[in-house]
Amino acid sequence: MSDTITSGKVVSLVLTMTVDGQIVEQYDAENPFDYLHGAETIVPGLEAALDNRKVGDKLTVTVPPAEGFGEYDAEYFEILDEDEVEGAELGMEIMLEDDEGYIYEGVITEIHDGEIKVDLNPMLAGKTLTYQVEVVGLRDADAEELEHGHVHGADLDEDWDDEDWDDEDDDAEDEE
Repeated sequence: MSDTITSGKVVSLVLTMTVDGQIVEQYDAENPFDYLHGAETIVPGLEAALDNRKVGDKLTVTVPPAEGFGEYDAEYFEILDEDEVEGAELGMEIMLEDDEGYIYEGVITEIHDGEIKVDLNPMLAGKTLTYQVEVVGLRDADAEELEHGHVHGADLDEDWDDEDWDDEDDDAEDEE
């Protein structure tokens, strides 16, 4: 087993992410952040900075919007009829579903003349992210993790059902 972070490795991190000096996300040694390197499940700027790192490495990574959650797009919104969202209020986060069943999140930014404007940008779009990271664990991913593109493990809830991930895998195969 290679002792450096490369594609196909499960990486465990102690991590603090800040935006404008405010903590947005934090994981400690007792509950580290685990991810599958190379599976594009974390922001590209952080994943690239972790390439070839080793357990014990500590680093600070500044990720610009283009390598994080993307630039803010003022045109990325949806207009809904006000009666489609019960109790609609400015700033309210709502879940929407597209025609193919994909669920996504939006934030109500305007309510006017019976219509609601929902901002669909990720909450951290347009933001520069700063990560304080320590690599605390590294192992080879097992075959199932590689197939599914995400980490499995003892820390998952006993009621966890991987069926949704499997369905997504099947859908992707059907499109090929």
